[in-house]
Amino acid sequence: MDGAVLRAQGLAKEFRGFRAVDGVDLAVAEGSVHALVGPNGAGKTTLFNLLTGFLKPSAGSIRLGEHDLTGRRPEHVARLGVARSFQITSLFPQMTPREHVELALASPTGLTWRFWRSHRTLDRHAARAMELLDQVGLAAHAAIPAGTLAYGHKRALELALALALDPRVLLLDEPTAGMGVEDVERTVELVRKVRAGRTVVMVEHNMTVVASLADRVTVLQSGRVLAEGPYAEIRHDPRVISAYLGDADAVH
Repeated sequence: MDGAVLRAQGLAKEFRGFRAVDGVDLAVAEGSVHALVGPNGAGKTTLFNLLTGFLKPSAGSIRLGEHDLTGRRPEHVARLGVARSFQITSLFPQMTPREHVELALASPTGLTWRFWRSHRTLDRHAARAMELLDQVGLAAHAAIPAGTLAYGHKRALELALALALDPRVLLLDEPTAGMGVEDVERTVELVRKVRAGRTVVMVEHNMTVVASLADRVTVLQSGRVLAEGPYAEIRHDPRVISAYLGDADAVH
């Protein structure tokens, strides 16, 4: 695909003889929202971890523009412009959202926070931290312990932490997982807002969310690419319908 900002070729990951990702080619167009979908065990999370350096590939290559990301450590991948959220939130319960974001801004990668930094150093980032919290709808919650936030707000804070890296590509791992309808709708609007000027790759089970946000969809099954294209196209693909065992969400 011409204009691809993130590209994987022949990507594979083997665990003791089992190939969780098996020869995946992926090209993500700059400025797009690209969804990775598939039934449980399809290899989505493993592919995500390969793209962000949390796993090293058994074979294949990964490139971000002119940079070779293959085998690089997560902090190096983040420094080059790829940031991610996680399916399970991991926050410090007693720290406030503002403190979380200030620490992320003070770190070169956001992955290795330095707790010995002085308050004066962190205060330099206070204004930007509040801008990011406002962007994700958390300005009113900036000074309360993160552990008291509602689940949807915790996911929004995690997004603010990823945005603190000012990434070229933002990877979201199931951003609406575990959310009620109201939080899902809020998150969809939030992703629409933060995608401006950047590329988004997301793993998502909720196909209504995929239909609302994705410019292109890659369907995985058994670690391989089963189908790829616009949502309106892949939703009618018999292979995709079969992979989801006729699940109504998959073809709605």
